[in-house]
Amino acid sequence: MNQEKVKQAIRKNYAKIAIQRSSCCAPPNSCCGGSTTAADISKNLGYSEEELTLAPPEANLGLGCGNPVALASLQEGENVLDLGSGAGLDCFLAAAKVGDGGRVIGVDMTPEMVTKARENARQGNYANVEFRLGEIENLPVASNSMDAVISNCVLNLVPDKNRAFRETFRVLKPGARLMISDIVLLEELPESIKGSIEAYVGCLSGAILKHDYLKAILAAGFREVEIVEEAPFSLELTINDPTAQSIIENSGISTAEAKKLAKQVSSVKVRAVKPA
Repeated sequence: MNQEKVKQAIRKNYAKIAIQRSSCCAPPNSCCGGSTTAADISKNLGYSEEELTLAPPEANLGLGCGNPVALASLQEGENVLDLGSGAGLDCFLAAAKVGDGGRVIGVDMTPEMVTKARENARQGNYANVEFRLGEIENLPVASNSMDAVISNCVLNLVPDKNRAFRETFRVLKPGARLMISDIVLLEELPESIKGSIEAYVGCLSGAILKHDYLKAILAAGFREVEIVEEAPFSLELTINDPTAQSIIENSGISTAEAKKLAKQVSSVKVRAVKPA
């Protein structure tokens, strides 16, 4: 699958999400079942009621597959980088952890998302949060400058994951840490799904095998790589989400095959450390 074509599709999709304020990790006409709100989705992903009231409402689009901030052990005064920051939800939660003496940078490759996040920061008077336009494979961040890097269901969308992890390693200070929520595979996907742009944008066909995912983090130089939480992919989402239905229809797989597909995907939270 052509990498530039994939990136263009992702930008187009997330630009529409930013503008339409949709709440799904999928094309904007799906909205993860329609009536489910972004707050409901986020609660199911591990965000507390208190956390959701801390951030500007417009920052929560219901995206992601977990809550990396909850497990990142952020401290006062730390510098934090969020990969694929979207409208800024995790950045604003991180800002509350690091305080006025700390700094949070969000990087996203979709201009409309960066614009939305900057407006959310302005309205919420977040002086310690900054949003930059850029790609994870070429981070606009100085080397050895971050105490922690977080990310939420974004690295599965990056075509060159090895380069993304090397860039992440570069910007972290020695002894600093990585905490990411993401989607990985337990088995290889059918070829019809692998070749689907819709499935890629929907955070599915861009995912790689769990073993290869952890191997890529190790290859970048990280140590103490571990999965701290793992949960099965939502079967209900696979069958009922309109985007998933579209993928099923276009790929020609049956409902029974879709149920099997759900068992091949897992949501993980991964922690790693850059050696001191």
